[in-house]
Amino acid sequence: MPTLRLVAASFLAGLLFALGCESPPSSDATTEAPGDGSPSGPAVVDSAIAAQGGATLDRAVVQFTFRGDRYRIRQDAGAFRFQRTTTDSLGRPVREVLSNDSLYRTVDGERVQLSDEERLALETTVNSVSYFALLPHPLQDPAVQASYDGRDTVGTEPYHRVRVTFQQEGGGEDWQDVFYYWFHTDTYAMDYLSYAFGLAPGEETGTRFREAFNVRRVEGVRFADYHNYTDTTLAPDEMPRYPELLEEDALDLVSDVKIDSVQVRPLRDPS
Repeated sequence: MPTLRLVAASFLAGLLFALGCESPPSSDATTEAPGDGSPSGPAVVDSAIAAQGGATLDRAVVQFTFRGDRYRIRQDAGAFRFQRTTTDSLGRPVREVLSNDSLYRTVDGERVQLSDEERLALETTVNSVSYFALLPHPLQDPAVQASYDGRDTVGTEPYHRVRVTFQQEGGGEDWQDVFYYWFHTDTYAMDYLSYAFGLAPGEETGTRFREAFNVRRVEGVRFADYHNYTDTTLAPDEMPRYPELLEEDALDLVSDVKIDSVQVRPLRDPS
């Protein structure tokens, strides 16, 4: 999962969206790609981030609880600090921190030595939870390669389908992963996403499909929980079929992915 970076965030400045509603983007955000009249992948992503309330997330502190652990995400125009707070088997407080220039764990207030394997596990867990919680905002990372993949109708609603891959440089340990996102053509809400994992040589490959529910806004930022499905027979290049399989009730529910007690505190410019 690529590290969240915000160095490409300036294009969202000045886009304001009303609290509690899914507002359509400005026409400037949906410039059509040459040739076929379809919007480009990056244009759809930009519109979705704006509709999400991404301008707030550029400079904010977000806190939430996920599976009993407390997460704190601080982003400030490219600088980031992700923190997970939990307890170990002895009841001691454990704090794990990932930032632009550091990665460490403290137990009962004291830093502990980490093996390479432990460092990788810490980075993967803290970063991936933060990444999914803030989607689609992380898709402005420079390593993201978004391409428009077509339109789908899910139920009676129309969606843009965008395929996302990552550059190897800056794309993180799992740069070979592939994602698909479904953004509503009117509101640009990200209601569905799918991803393939384990695409590196020697790894076990699988796919997942997530359906948003319990959608809400906090300080103008859209958050959602997700039903997490799979079809073990579906190859990564067949992921666009997931909405069709959802309609047919042909998917296996793996889990529900919920974030609780969400708080957002926008950072203020120093006076």
